[in-house]
Amino acid sequence: MLWNALTIALQEIRRNVVRGILTVLGVVIGVAAVVIMVSLGQGATASVTSQVESLGSQLVMIIPGSGQGPGGAAAPGFTLADAEAVEDVAGVAALAPVRNVRLKAVYLQEDWSTQAIGSTDDYFDVGGWTLASGRTFNDAEVLGARPVCVVGATVAGELFGQQEPIGAQIRLKSMACEVIGVLEGKGQGAMGQDQDSIVVVPFTTLQRRLAGRRGSREVDLMMVSVRQGVPAARVVRDTTSILRERRGMTAGEDDDFSVLDTKEIVEALSSTTRVLTLLLGAVAAISLLVGGIGIMNIMLVSVTERTREIGIRMSIGALPGEVLLQFLVEALVLSLLGGLVGLVLAGGGSLALARALNVPFVFDLQINLIAFGFSAAVGVVFGYAPARRAARLDPIDALRFE
Repeated sequence: MLWNALTIALQEIRRNVVRGILTVLGVVIGVAAVVIMVSLGQGATASVTSQVESLGSQLVMIIPGSGQGPGGAAAPGFTLADAEAVEDVAGVAALAPVRNVRLKAVYLQEDWSTQAIGSTDDYFDVGGWTLASGRTFNDAEVLGARPVCVVGATVAGELFGQQEPIGAQIRLKSMACEVIGVLEGKGQGAMGQDQDSIVVVPFTTLQRRLAGRRGSREVDLMMVSVRQGVPAARVVRDTTSILRERRGMTAGEDDDFSVLDTKEIVEALSSTTRVLTLLLGAVAAISLLVGGIGIMNIMLVSVTERTREIGIRMSIGALPGEVLLQFLVEALVLSLLGGLVGLVLAGGGSLALARALNVPFVFDLQINLIAFGFSAAVGVVFGYAPARRAARLDPIDALRFE
């Protein structure tokens, strides 16, 4: 009986192809929209996670300001003595003090606006950087404030093109600086900035030759690498305690600095993108309901058009349950066809949009199955009322219908 109902349903759909296409269009759009939105949301989550993790594993970042308002920008900075005190915290594997200056890097006729970062050799290990070529600076170069630098992949490409950067002299403000290393590319950061548009110089070189002293604010940022096996939360707690003491803060006073564990940042950002993904998926699912209403309307029209056919079937012995099953199967087949087409379109659309938005393409089998199952449920739910109406027709009245 089920096979006969399926055969009749396919014959009816084939007989009215255009109407069938228009009927399932809402389901196609609904399924495609749900899958595309969720896939892009998951891709964005993966992108944000990888970008934050690219800063370095087991990384704690310490910045001036509480991050709770515009007043955070006026908070006093850190000194090298602060950095040395934090470096002595139990569980700290390495610490890199960082100072930043925006400037132009110039080589022959080429120039590029970039960020000069002054730090120690630990910056590369703490930040998870690897060298594409050359070397990093040594302790003697840091102590002597030598004019040497390691450039990011973007800077190397913009200034040198296909030339070999190692050994070349670039100009940073009025200082000629020898390129001793080139970093492997990392791509965009969590905030959309180009992580590879940097020039790293010894901390003392930037301080004395490029930036100068700014009162007590010698350090803009401290990057701390936590030893493997040591809870980052403990390092955050101890660091906070030491900095509060050094900055003379009382018990009831809020911190005027922030100690951030990158793992917590990843979790917070991932949680936010997951919520947004679910919200977008729920909004897109509304179009599935619209598609279901379209199926119900067309099936009601189909019942009206085929009233005499129903009357003939029931007069020669077809039971009401068989008539109900026939129309219910027809509605289910329509919705399943729409679901299949929607999944195909969603796959291509997700891949194209992921490339356009520069986020990873994530294929989630579970969400595809859920969307397909939901399309089937839409067919059953919205096809039941027309099927029930057909099953309740009186055979004599149906035969008289014109």
